Amino acid sequence: MISATNRLKRTASRIACAAIGAACAMLPWVSPADESVTATPSFTDSEIRIILSHGPWGGYAPPDPTNRVSGKPAAIEFGARLFFDQRLSGRGTVSCATCHIPERNWTDNMRRSIGMAEMDRHTPTLMNLLGARWYGWDGAADSLWFQSLRPILDERELAATPRHVAQLVRNDDQLSCRYRKVFGAPPSATDDDAVLVGVGKALAAFQESLVSGATSFDRFRDALARGAPPSSWNYSEPAQRGLKIFIGKGGCTACHAGPNFTNGEFFNTGLSRHAPTGKPDPGRHAGTGKLLESRFNLLGPHNDDSTGASAARTRQASLEKGGFGEFKVPSLRNLMLTSPYGRDGRVDTIAEVVRHYAGLDPVRLRAKDGQPGKPLNLTPREQTDLVVFLESLSTFSNPWRLEDDGQCH
Repeated sequence: MISATNRLKRTASRIACAAIGAACAMLPWVSPADESVTATPSFTDSEIRIILSHGPWGGYAPPDPTNRVSGKPAAIEFGARLFFDQRLSGRGTVSCATCHIPERNWTDNMRRSIGMAEMDRHTPTLMNLLGARWYGWDGAADSLWFQSLRPILDERELAATPRHVAQLVRNDDQLSCRYRKVFGAPPSATDDDAVLVGVGKALAAFQESLVSGATSFDRFRDALARGAPPSSWNYSEPAQRGLKIFIGKGGCTACHAGPNFTNGEFFNTGLSRHAPTGKPDPGRHAGTGKLLESRFNLLGPHNDDSTGASAARTRQASLEKGGFGEFKVPSLRNLMLTSPYGRDGRVDTIAEVVRHYAGLDPVRLRAKDGQPGKPLNLTPREQTDLVVFLESLSTFSNPWRLEDDGQCH
């Protein structure tokens, strides 16, 4: 397994440079007249409050109460091994890492995922998932461990069964040993679902540990929090102008809020409308139905939260609340490493994404909140500045490496 992982290694800098180059190549042409009207940005007190709400980054996040092994080092190590183990798949030919490649910010830079067959949707990154409300583009999972089970059981992804996974863990000495160390008991000899859920919770513990580093925006934000003078900000003027658009005229914080630049909910932005077959993708509407039908949701017997508080949002979910064609708002952190974009991967560059939103009427974007706005009408200069700001949310590095801690005894 270790050697297979090494073969996946790429350099993040090469991918980052390619991403930036593609984005810059697609930026709108800016005339000298546009450049002449740019000025050194300044921020009002209300704008600074919004900026500060996007941090601090890298603080402590509590373990997942629905997963009793969340945050435990032994579970993280066990989950990392499972993540790269092709034997989890029904044919033994693919693993979680087939689509979620570490050096590509835990995605694959392909339009749509390919496991046993091509999927309908783009592979989302696994970075910064701890504490999310919903998982998957359609929110069909209400916990990270439940989401970890979905590709294992999907016939187009890993195409495994609970019995296949349970038998693998029972019969492999190293996996069985690690399972026992994590959960305090050997894998059940008769309950396939219990063993499968254990695998999902170990995978979730590993994925929770994947957190991106501080960016140039974070350093600027923290300087503001300290009351540092503008002369010490060390943050480019185009990025500052783009930030003003992001929190102001662009209305981006309506969806991309908080330190992780996402509110974790669902919107229909028109960026991705159809499945590859040309049929509309129902998105959240169908995802809510899948969530409520599954025996692995937080209303079921595998939730480790004895208080039941974690299942409150699942109880409130319904098909009526799941909007047709709505998809989860992605985080903007490290987005320069996760092209192409959109639920179906149809958009190649950040500049194209910005152009899409620049021409949209916020009435469509904010209809849920009852706060209609005016069309954005971003100028080419403003679009360019916004792209520069979005670039400042990426670190262009991924220091993660799989380490071999030896045999389990």
